[in-house]
Amino acid sequence: MPIGRTTAVSLLGLSGALVEVEADISSNLPAFVLIGLPDAALGEARDRVRAAAVNSGCALPNRKITVNLSPAALPKHGSGFDLAIAMAALAAAGIVGSESVARVVHLGELGLDGRLRPITGILPAVLAAARSEAAIVMVPSGNVDEASLVPGIRVIGVASLRDAAIWHGAEFEPVPVEVLTAPSPAIPIDDGLDLSEIVGNDDAIEAMIVAAAGGHHMFLLGPPGAGKTMLAARLPGLLPDLDAQAALEVSSIRSLAGLPVGATLASRPPIESPHHTASAASLVGGGSSVIRPGAAARASHGILFLDEAPEFQPAALDALRQPLESGVISIHRANAVAHFPARFQLVLAANPCPCGQYGARDSECMCPPHTRRRYLARLSGPLLDRIDIQLRVSRVTAVRLRMADEAPRITTVQARERVIEARSATAARLAGTPWSLNSQIPGSWLRNAANRLSPSATVSIDRALERGGLTMRGYDRVLRLAWSIADLAGDARPTADHLGRALYLRKALS
Repeated sequence: MPIGRTTAVSLLGLSGALVEVEADISSNLPAFVLIGLPDAALGEARDRVRAAAVNSGCALPNRKITVNLSPAALPKHGSGFDLAIAMAALAAAGIVGSESVARVVHLGELGLDGRLRPITGILPAVLAAARSEAAIVMVPSGNVDEASLVPGIRVIGVASLRDAAIWHGAEFEPVPVEVLTAPSPAIPIDDGLDLSEIVGNDDAIEAMIVAAAGGHHMFLLGPPGAGKTMLAARLPGLLPDLDAQAALEVSSIRSLAGLPVGATLASRPPIESPHHTASAASLVGGGSSVIRPGAAARASHGILFLDEAPEFQPAALDALRQPLESGVISIHRANAVAHFPARFQLVLAANPCPCGQYGARDSECMCPPHTRRRYLARLSGPLLDRIDIQLRVSRVTAVRLRMADEAPRITTVQARERVIEARSATAARLAGTPWSLNSQIPGSWLRNAANRLSPSATVSIDRALERGGLTMRGYDRVLRLAWSIADLAGDARPTADHLGRALYLRKALS
């Protein structure tokens, strides 16, 4: 009998590689051998495939079947290879057309009754197939909507192994089956959160707009009830809609994480707010066999909000230091390295001490000085040095509340329009460079001769650097903030006032 060949996709992080699936049927004693570095879930495919073939009316020969997954050195995980293994074996048995099977990429998990179950990660898998110049991909019917989001590739949806065999030329009568569907994504609803609901914290509101315009990280410090969580919850509303590339990336991460995607790409920036008991692996991603994205990767192109930040494990917080600089999370295992995007905005919120009352005018703090120092020391210096905006938020007094009621307040829609205009100015200035936001610009580019600001404009931050109040990284971050403030103001270059405001936003906790 000839060897049956087809292809599947092996995912490692968001990247995927085509895997050739070969099946050979010999005259030895009946057996089903699977080789090519499969994991435990994939190794169990031999039992699922045999049972599914029998129950679909296209039983495999009672001989030795050897299936090879090539390249053999590439780790392969999960049950998404079931359909490819079954079709290669059926092609080797002469039940389906070998040429038809060879030109199609097969993805899907088989049930024992022969029905195809939807799998996670179908969007990045189909995207990897399209980038490898595959023309046709066959997926479970429950994954068709998600797979069809990838342009330039033909998607075939089948409900069962029998339907797949018929499509490839097997002479069987169709048997209707109940289609196994994937969970539907939640219908987005208006959360009703508007910036105009925040009163008496004008500095914090302006800092939020600056953060949204430049993609800057934030640290909000203040007593309970000061409005830190209210501010952070409204930050996603200030961000513009995702562009096509970002929407595809965000939807791919959702698919890989097992979250429903549906028939349309994500259009709004995501927000992730993990509990303070989250481990380092849950924040950055991990897993012993299949490497899954963590909260930081799921927040890419959006917001990662860590409320009660000092309550997080220090190791979990410090695991974010490298992604904050590079925008990429790399998870290393003994036999593989997975990469996930991590272009998120980090927002930290913290009380000034364990009781939360230190610095509040209307309350007395009972915490000893060493307790206060130890509490905030859980946020390491290298982590805080990577946070562009560090702002103290105080409780609103009755006087400020009455004054705020008399003055008009900016709404989320108005603030978003300001952010979009500022980002357009940034994009026009950075045209021809790899960057699109001020927070992404390296310090060397900001300080070169063509972009260097005059000494009269930078005198405040020059003095702060000389006195040790700023590190070199902090100096560059103040420059980035100043450019964001200038873009919001519609100015071509930052002035001394812009740099003074940027230095205040950077050093407001000092």
